[in-house]
Amino acid sequence: MKILFLADEESKMYWEYFKKEDFKGIDIIVSCGDLNPSYLSFLTTMVGVPLLYVHGNHDDKYNVKPPEGCICIEDEIYEYEGVRFLGLGGSNRYKPGENQYTQKEMTKRVKKLWWKLKRKNGFDVLVTHSPAKGLHDGEDTCHTGFDVFNRLIEQYKPRYFVHGHVHMSYGRQFVRLDKVGETTVINAYEKYIVEI
Repeated sequence: MKILFLADEESKMYWEYFKKEDFKGIDIIVSCGDLNPSYLSFLTTMVGVPLLYVHGNHDDKYNVKPPEGCICIEDEIYEYEGVRFLGLGGSNRYKPGENQYTQKEMTKRVKKLWWKLKRKNGFDVLVTHSPAKGLHDGEDTCHTGFDVFNRLIEQYKPRYFVHGHVHMSYGRQFVRLDKVGETTVINAYEKYIVEI
């Protein structure tokens, strides 16, 4: 299975200069948040594959205009062709607003998933907007990662943990790819393709 992950910035190559052949072999598209809903609707329509998404901290507009034809996987384990995607969007709370959570609130969200996790026997891909604490995150409140994501990785050992939120333009310390035990960690900023 070939998965196209997206996050944070719309790719001009995929939107303004769209060519169907650029998506050859892509089986599913997954958004890690903070993308224009029209961009996501455009891609799922033009490419003709399912598009899964979680919310970024700037995605309150999805309440008014959700991405059409796309599947929200917030607090869900969505299975596609045998691959289980667990979705947990949002960022660390840094001001009043939607799609922001304290460490405690995100931990509570994960605890509520215990039955789904048990029934599905875990998950293969953790899809989030924010990184895990101490792993690709920043020092400011907004970009601090979540502790509970580390615990999910440790307990369930997914094949991939894919997030957005930390932009390549933030500086030379940007880390795109990492490994934690058996889990490959990917910052999906703009676009990143994975083959499972």
